[in-house]
Amino acid sequence: MWNIAYNILISVAALFLVPYYLLKMLLTGKYRKSIGPKFGFIPSGVFDAMEGRPRIWVHAVSVGEVTAAAPVISSLREELPDACIVLSTSTETGQEMARGMVTDATTVFYYPLDIPPVIRRVMDRVRPDIFVPVETEVWPNFIRLCRKRGIRVAMVNGRISPRSFRKYRLTRFFWKDIFNMIDKIGAISPIDEVRLKDLGVYASKVHLMGNAKYDGLAAKSSPSLRDEIGAVLNIPAGSSVLVAGSTHGGEEEVVLDVYRRLRDSYPELLLIIVPRHIERTEEVQTLIRSKGFAPAITMTEIMKGRERRSEPIIVIDVIGELFKVYSLATVVFCGGSLVPKGGQNILEAAAWGKVVLYGPSMEDFSQEKEALERVGAGITVTNADAFLRDMDMLMAHPDILRDRGEAGRQMVRANMGASRRYAGLIMSLLEE
Repeated sequence: MWNIAYNILISVAALFLVPYYLLKMLLTGKYRKSIGPKFGFIPSGVFDAMEGRPRIWVHAVSVGEVTAAAPVISSLREELPDACIVLSTSTETGQEMARGMVTDATTVFYYPLDIPPVIRRVMDRVRPDIFVPVETEVWPNFIRLCRKRGIRVAMVNGRISPRSFRKYRLTRFFWKDIFNMIDKIGAISPIDEVRLKDLGVYASKVHLMGNAKYDGLAAKSSPSLRDEIGAVLNIPAGSSVLVAGSTHGGEEEVVLDVYRRLRDSYPELLLIIVPRHIERTEEVQTLIRSKGFAPAITMTEIMKGRERRSEPIIVIDVIGELFKVYSLATVVFCGGSLVPKGGQNILEAAAWGKVVLYGPSMEDFSQEKEALERVGAGITVTNADAFLRDMDMLMAHPDILRDRGEAGRQMVRANMGASRRYAGLIMSLLEE
């Protein structure tokens, strides 16, 4: 009954969403790469390399989930060198990152829309032995078809944010059955484990296993990566840099106001802004000019041959560069937090040994926030004045800045090991 209602709801939503996405595609070019594959029209060449057994299908929605999926796939590859391990993503940014970062995957493609004929079309091509969703990415029709075809399902890095938990609880009667079609669920933390059980997931299915993102981030942070991005942006080692990462509308204005005031005391301080959505680049440039600064140089301009000289502000308008850019920071501000967006992944900066500032809206990353604040590597700022005060304190005391950042780095390293546990969880299902 609920399955019928769900599919009726999808059909009604499609009447409104399809015209919207088509318009976005025509006006901005967004979704052009993904729209066909999401309807199951995946080029046959994508599947040509699919040889070996078992066949493991890992799904990571976007950039954050790809970060968690990568070390799990690497661990699986070590244990099962002859396996066919495929990775799907839902977003174009996630797809680009997966192609460049997850070298242990046999092939990468787009995840199909949750429409039964579309799912069957793609599943017939992949023919997985096991499906592995990352971070509570659950689509009812897909999970039901896995159950019908005898495909095992193992969720890794399972997490339920406070906002998601409230939504799931409102329709618990529906989600309880869907979640219990999953064979095993690996949860990030005790809080996520409790929330899953509160939603009606059988206790025997839920296993506390940690956060695989720690493994991926710790493994990626290397001096060579810092030297590479420093050379591209012409920023020598030791430069004073404020990196504002994953910013949303309403946050760049605060960052620029703080930056202007900091420059009175630290005239050599550089600012790098990395908007969460790169299509907002021109909007950010307009804001920069309105604040009295000269136009920023963009990474696209640099990659086309324009050398950065004395420009104090850089805007990163290229996907997949944020993690590397964090390596250049003296201090990091992580966006999606001064506006009510739930925050962004602060572990990326912490892996480089950076102290991270963020606003009060960190609901989606509350556990990471608590972990960093316990060691002094994370600081909540509620407004521009608090932002300026804490920035000034950190800049004026490089020894404190260094010690706190190193404590954050060590915290990330101390939490490594989850990816191997998740690989073990997947393999145990394959062996049953």
